[in-house]
Amino acid sequence: MATTYTWLWTLLAFILTWMVFHLIKRKKVGTEETEVDAEETRDGEAHDVIIVGAGDGRRVHVIERDLKEPQRFMGELMQLGGRLMLAQLGLEDCLEEIDAQEIKSLAIYKDGKNDTLYFPDNKNFPYESAGRLLRNGRLVQRLRKKAASHANVQLEEGTVKFLIEEKGVVKGVIYKNSAGEEITAFAPLTVVCDGCYSNLRRSAVHNKEEVLSYFVGYVTKNTRLEDPQSMHLIFSKPLPCVVYQITSNEVRCAAEVPADSIPSIANGEMVNFLKKTVVPQIPDGNLRETFLKGVEEGLLEIKTTATKSMSAKQCDKKGVIVLGDAFNMRHPIIASGMMVALSDVLILRNLLRPVPSFSNTKKFVELVKSFYIIRKPMSATVNTLAHVFSEVLVAITDEAREGMRESCFNYLSRTSGGFRTSGMMAILGGMNPRPLSLVFHLVCITLTAMGHLLSPFPSPRRFWHSLRVFALALKMLGAHLGDEGLKEMLIPTNAASYRKSYMTTASDC
Repeated sequence: MATTYTWLWTLLAFILTWMVFHLIKRKKVGTEETEVDAEETRDGEAHDVIIVGAGDGRRVHVIERDLKEPQRFMGELMQLGGRLMLAQLGLEDCLEEIDAQEIKSLAIYKDGKNDTLYFPDNKNFPYESAGRLLRNGRLVQRLRKKAASHANVQLEEGTVKFLIEEKGVVKGVIYKNSAGEEITAFAPLTVVCDGCYSNLRRSAVHNKEEVLSYFVGYVTKNTRLEDPQSMHLIFSKPLPCVVYQITSNEVRCAAEVPADSIPSIANGEMVNFLKKTVVPQIPDGNLRETFLKGVEEGLLEIKTTATKSMSAKQCDKKGVIVLGDAFNMRHPIIASGMMVALSDVLILRNLLRPVPSFSNTKKFVELVKSFYIIRKPMSATVNTLAHVFSEVLVAITDEAREGMRESCFNYLSRTSGGFRTSGMMAILGGMNPRPLSLVFHLVCITLTAMGHLLSPFPSPRRFWHSLRVFALALKMLGAHLGDEGLKEMLIPTNAASYRKSYMTTASDC
């Protein structure tokens, strides 16, 4: 699915170039001159921020692991809310000249039924009601080009080895450049955003990641969908699959597979699985032809990636902030990882902007605490929706679970009522980051499922399964109420404050 994982460390590195500003003085480790320079750097507070994974006139040094265009199939959807955040950061033009495709709707398919759900024209959302489908690597290259166009920005390939820590305070990093030299860099603030496979996360936070499943994906070339402005989601069994247009003549096809039973690509099991299990469940016609064509033509380009989940726990160490997939992950089925990351960047940018120096430890700690509170309306809404939706889409031989799955499809369908569809699509697109609104819709879906199971008349068996649906919903929602915080999820003033500060037009910022 188009989401956030391995691509995010690259994306954040260049967005953060506009958010914060830092100076890095390079020194070869082990020389007397280096040791003197390092002390002069710290004493003089010449450096502001170090960004790992990667402005008001300060010099910026971006350390990037690999400057070649990434070839990934994650991070291929910029939701509506994400586009708004890009505009707030002055980076909206990075979506241009990459053959990005407009997306205005979600098309859903289940057991011969289908519907198309459009993003609503919301008067409270100050931006165009359309997202963008794209090649993630092209977006990354545009961000790099924009960063490098500034005279005060230096781009360099390098791999950060570890954080420099003294008495519980992170002072900087040690990284290896493309020439193999180990370089030491000091700064009062280090931002870690090196992705879901972060080798620095454990040095800063104690977030525990969980592998949920895997997505297998490939590109069908020289193809145009009949409805290229929709993300096509098939409620297939045992897990969903998606089809969407990423360029004017390329279509992404992806299917989710269980983590404990991944077919082998090398011996042909994956191709056999796609042809015999997935393809027959895709609606006949243009979608099925496109999916099958890619299987037959793109055998060497089939890729797999893990879907991961990781709750965001506050980093208690001083001198460091963790962002992106190194900090918080959710199931990619709703394709909102970039949106959450951009929201975090925008919040942090606004918090850092008036701070004259990050050497003030007390001030920095207060700033970081504010960051974790302010981000909750967007992050909690997206994290909860991703968790619940991914759970509901799992097809197993359980009457209660299937009742929830069927009710989810029916609830989203436009025939069920306009406010249901428009409300859920506004939440999905980041137009309405209100956790309480999401809770309301989840309760409605649960009640719909219970009513469906009790129809046409109650019986002991049906009553039992309806109670199991209720228990299942409590379990799914309760887990995230605990992770995200009951107060942050249910108090509406937090969401109102977020909307007022961050859901405005770029000109209002």
